[in-house]
Amino acid sequence: MANTTNLSIRLDRDLKNEADQMFNSLGMNLTTAITIFVKQAVMLKRIPFEIALYDDEKEASRLRAIEAVERIHRNSVLNGTDNMTLDEINAEIAAARRERRERKQNEANA
Repeated sequence: MANTTNLSIRLDRDLKNEADQMFNSLGMNLTTAITIFVKQAVMLKRIPFEIALYDDEKEASRLRAIEAVERIHRNSVLNGTDNMTLDEINAEIAAARRERRERKQNEANA
């Protein structure tokens, strides 16, 4: 077993119950969810979501768009697709479409 430690936090009872229900529907418990949050924060070296107040909705939208692009880039680095050429991307898409067509055709013939 990994070297673990206990963490004690105070949470509003209703909030905890709502969180328990939501995370259970995702197949995890609150401890797992908090562990995921902490791992992401450590890996990214920041809180893994935006916490901000904006007076200007346009600025908030701009910042959300920037965060979305950064998230896409982080994911592409993590899954090794960040250096793919357009031709490689198009080939992957074509292969996935072929596989989907073949699967549908096989299902129709079965």
